[in-house]
Amino acid sequence: MRDFKSIKITKREEGLEIHNPVNFPLVGMDSSSAVFKLPNEQCVKIYTDPEQLKNEADALKAGQHLSFIPEIYEMGPNFIVTEYVNGPPLKEYVRNCTYLPESLANKLLAVIKGMASANLAIGNAPLEHIFVLDHEELKCINPVISAHKTPPVPIPLLRDLKGILLQDSFLTHVKNSEPKIYKKWMKFFRKNRFDYKKITVVSGGSGHGVKTEDPRNLIGKGHQGAVYRVDDEKCVKIYAKLSQFTKEREVLLASQNLSFIPKVFETGPNFILMEYLQGPDLNTFLKTQSKLPEEVTTRLLKILKTMRKSGFKKIDAPLRHIIVTNQGFKLVDHVYSFSKRQDRPLELFRNLHERNFLDTFLDQVKALDPKIYVEWTSRPIPLTREEAVAEVDIKSTKKKRKKEKDKDKRK
Repeated sequence: MRDFKSIKITKREEGLEIHNPVNFPLVGMDSSSAVFKLPNEQCVKIYTDPEQLKNEADALKAGQHLSFIPEIYEMGPNFIVTEYVNGPPLKEYVRNCTYLPESLANKLLAVIKGMASANLAIGNAPLEHIFVLDHEELKCINPVISAHKTPPVPIPLLRDLKGILLQDSFLTHVKNSEPKIYKKWMKFFRKNRFDYKKITVVSGGSGHGVKTEDPRNLIGKGHQGAVYRVDDEKCVKIYAKLSQFTKEREVLLASQNLSFIPKVFETGPNFILMEYLQGPDLNTFLKTQSKLPEEVTTRLLKILKTMRKSGFKKIDAPLRHIIVTNQGFKLVDHVYSFSKRQDRPLELFRNLHERNFLDTFLDQVKALDPKIYVEWTSRPIPLTREEAVAEVDIKSTKKKRKKEKDKDKRK
């Protein structure tokens, strides 16, 4: 039995649990598999998901005739042994280039053509999965079998090249060396040009989300509208109800000076074009944490206090509405921020309770700002949606009665 077979990996809610009694170096991992370096320039990828193993094994076997696909040495019920790819990812190799060298562009184009001939795709992070070896030989790890409707253009690869300012250089090379391929790509882009101004979004009715018939570039939808990705830097939110569009537009445009508010580029009759936020939502991020980082509490507290100082009526920050980006936390969905009065972050409390982090959060708030801690805990914190709605309704009723009494006094 090979020594690596004593390595055990288990998928937990907080991440992978790895037992490595033979101490082979861990060189990579994702949410359900881990890669270890073996002697003799080999590596083993061990899986917890049989479906992932099958998909990657099928792709590797389909590409064994291609020089840039790692050679398979052995396969088992939960592992694949391949050649070890020792070199930097292409993204790091060309990071400081002002243009893509012709020799490298040729080899990259050869990878694209070879993958297409074998019905393979590079995946969603191509520049991270293509490695540069000696003499600029390329190796592509984690290939996938192309889906039936895969576009004839390497969109993820072009997107990654655009992110490091090398897309134009590569396309110029394709145009000069393979004009037929270039024309095919340009025809595809012209035919599939995304015009968000022509998309219709309608309400799905009470208790249902919005409906839209255009699935292209759709990255999310809910009760207020549908969000489409326009390009690497922008997305657009298209609304089903004019009243909700008007309310959120007011909040976003009035709050552009706040660091946690997405940047707005344009507004139209039923849409807002804003910055695309790259990163997980905070609820997804916290699923990987065994305890609540104090930095998260500090950032949340700052956002909530800034909302109050800036005139927001609804003081809340649900975990799914907070995006963790390189520029800090960004808070989305502000339709009711200026119109619904709520002085405690009730949905945030409930979200943290569901993650078993509420007590830690309140303890950290107590240390950071004792005054707001007392304000938040002076009355019971509702931990169900029904309790939270009841609290807001009670405050609304009291406010309405007070207005009626004041009106009667004036009479």
